[in-house]
Amino acid sequence: MVRASPKPDLALLESPDWQDYELLDSGGGSKLERYGRYVFVRPEHQAIWKPVLPSNDWQQADAFFQPTGEESGGHWKFNHPMDESWVMRYKNLRFRAQASPSRHLGVFPEQANHWDWLQEQIQTAGHPVRVLNLFGYTGLASLAAAQAGAQVTHVDASKKSIQWARANQSLSKLDECPIRWLVDDAEKFVQREARRSSQYEAIILDPPKFGRGPAGQVWEFFDSVPNLLQNCRKILSDRPVFVILTAYAIRASALSIHYAMEEILSGQSGELITGELVLRDRSAGRLLSMAIFSRWSAKPSQQSFTPRR
Repeated sequence: MVRASPKPDLALLESPDWQDYELLDSGGGSKLERYGRYVFVRPEHQAIWKPVLPSNDWQQADAFFQPTGEESGGHWKFNHPMDESWVMRYKNLRFRAQASPSRHLGVFPEQANHWDWLQEQIQTAGHPVRVLNLFGYTGLASLAAAQAGAQVTHVDASKKSIQWARANQSLSKLDECPIRWLVDDAEKFVQREARRSSQYEAIILDPPKFGRGPAGQVWEFFDSVPNLLQNCRKILSDRPVFVILTAYAIRASALSIHYAMEEILSGQSGELITGELVLRDRSAGRLLSMAIFSRWSAKPSQQSFTPRR
């Protein structure tokens, strides 16, 4: 049973199976990354150390994101001609990447650990699994779940992200998989599902730090997450398989979301793991923290993790 843990062990989860992505170096408030055949420099506040690679390696990057003062604001500077979009692969998933105005490229590589884990949970559940993916972005977690045999409902407030996700579905040759793509506000959708007595065996939550719904609804992580989690508890099946909560909110602690997950899963037996999603810096072997997470499963996973010391 999930009980209060005054001092939980925190895990560091890597995604070591990438072929099309590498964190080449980091430091000086930036990271040097390869996405497929292109190399990018993007801001990274966590990288407060010095880079290892010479400055010339950084200067040869294909594109640099230059931030401005506002949240996620900025613009790209391109050193070399690039395709508007290009195809990347993770195992059996194929998807489109491109430089977006918000510095993102359509995929968060550190989340591949979640994709592998949730596929294991679905494939070993022993019964059909309905997955609700909230704030689903370009759909890679949804595609991983569908590929493993789940019936998926994918919700995102951005019509552009939904279109991107559907294109990724076709690239991955998963058009026949049962995925509902919905442009909707996550909070309002969950409230409606609770009133309808809808049920899901698995829920994925990847909320932004700040955002707006399709009708202009304001989302702020610390104000909105507690109520959303309580409503998610109402639509969780009596045979739950897993729940994943990932947070990129800078002020949040892994402990904060750990205790929040414990609360909504009170009375459920299973395994709750909390920690950070990290990328390994190829140049020096350093682990760069990208997000905090908490995930629960009805039965322990075979996946290993690095304890945080």
